[in-house]
Amino acid sequence: MSNLNHSEENRIQFLKGLRDGVPISLGYFAVAFSLGIAARNAGLNAAQASLASILCLASAGEFGGFTLIQAGAAYIEMAAMEFVINIRYMLMSASLSQKLKSDTPLFKRLLLGMTVTDEIFGISVSKPGYLNPFYSYGAVCIAAPGWTLGTAMGVIMGNLLPSNVVSALSVGLYGMFLAIIIPPARKNRVILALIIISMLASAAMTYLPVVSRINSGFRIIILTVVISFLAAVFFPADEDKEAGYEE
Repeated sequence: MSNLNHSEENRIQFLKGLRDGVPISLGYFAVAFSLGIAARNAGLNAAQASLASILCLASAGEFGGFTLIQAGAAYIEMAAMEFVINIRYMLMSASLSQKLKSDTPLFKRLLLGMTVTDEIFGISVSKPGYLNPFYSYGAVCIAAPGWTLGTAMGVIMGNLLPSNVVSALSVGLYGMFLAIIIPPARKNRVILALIIISMLASAAMTYLPVVSRINSGFRIIILTVVISFLAAVFFPADEDKEAGYEE
């Protein structure tokens, strides 16, 4: 009976993930148009670009990869570049692992790591209580097809659209980020303050003379580690509340 109940809970969480992943999928579809154009310029066809989107599922990583392909770069150079750009997902995965129950099997943890994108991480980490990995599985099952289909459509017909239209489609991604961070920020002033600090620090590191030369992926890592550390020191989580995680 317990196994049946556990399976039913997994099914419910998977369906919730599907539901919450719909707006992410729509945003991905729009944003991936420009990525498909980059793939086409690099000489990839729709099938090859779609396979890259399925296996990578990372806009910056894919765009950088397509750029290097177009430049005829070596495999080792491409591998190093992908590692640098996508290393932030290691931090996100480590953060999500803290929300899992201790008895979560290794294969579920590894599969959860494969689902991590900025947006899916955002909706997963904001879930109250323990994270059921099937929630993230459901989100990526609807988000990844949107990303892949958008990439394919960008290869096929993206160049037919005016450049300003393609650029406008990318705005949807920022709308998704706002939808993720605004609700918890309205409930918690600490989160609101950290979001504002993160934005200001990110802007500063983008334009200041020395730090602006640092790779964008490393800038994200530096900001994440520093701000998370300071938040943990000055605003530690209430362990009594954390103990009340939902089963």
